[in-house]
Amino acid sequence: MTSDHKQFLTPREAAHAIAKSGRRVLNQGIGRTFVLSLLAGFYIAFGAQLSTVVTQDAAQFFGFGVARFLGGSLFSVGLMLVVVCGAELFTGNSLLAGAALHGEISWSKLAENWVIVLVGNFIGALFFAWLMYETRLWEQGKVAENALRIATVKCQLPFGAAFVRGVLCNWLVCLAVFMATAARDIPGKLLACYVPIMTFVSSGFEHSIANMYYIPTGLFISGASSSADPALTWYNFLVTNLVPVTLGNIVGGVIFVALAYWYAHGKIETE
Repeated sequence: MTSDHKQFLTPREAAHAIAKSGRRVLNQGIGRTFVLSLLAGFYIAFGAQLSTVVTQDAAQFFGFGVARFLGGSLFSVGLMLVVVCGAELFTGNSLLAGAALHGEISWSKLAENWVIVLVGNFIGALFFAWLMYETRLWEQGKVAENALRIATVKCQLPFGAAFVRGVLCNWLVCLAVFMATAARDIPGKLLACYVPIMTFVSSGFEHSIANMYYIPTGLFISGASSSADPALTWYNFLVTNLVPVTLGNIVGGVIFVALAYWYAHGKIETE
């Protein structure tokens, strides 16, 4: 029975499928990569805004842990859209390091992809944050208060804590992509996205692309609020949070998933 007719791929087959998928980087034009990265920024922002709205008063009624679980469950919509609809997400593209390790693409081509995708994700998430601000929906209930709280907490993280949370986050995100690759149908891919993403959000780990929505949203709202914390600044967003979280995301995806499975499952068989 061929892999196309199997219910799922084995870990070895999934690792090799991910490595082979890196070949697309060689032939995919910069324009297409950029557009797909914009879409990924939008999709992750959809999940982030949904989580912000629904959890605005969840802790008050259900407690902190349940509120975190609810937020993580809703946030997973973002990766589901990325995986099923197709988009270029920087954190997920950490797995393309496996393609470089297998010799499918060059490290310079991988670095080029990462730069384009990171910029596209940033612009997409930032634009979506501005769109949500312009809807004025944050004026309803306690959405503004929740958005400000989320953004402020992220801007106050020490470098080390932000870095480690970034490592743990993308370890799980890349495992979600790994399992979604192994799944052979839509329900399987959705479940593969849900469990690891729910886990990382519920745990409080840090995702660079999600933060490109969460923190700018807080910054936009803070401009119309008299209660914004002084720690909520563009500098703290870009330097205090985004730099260590992005570095942590790279380490989590490359070392703990791409490199680990490359070592465990060896070279791709000659076709």
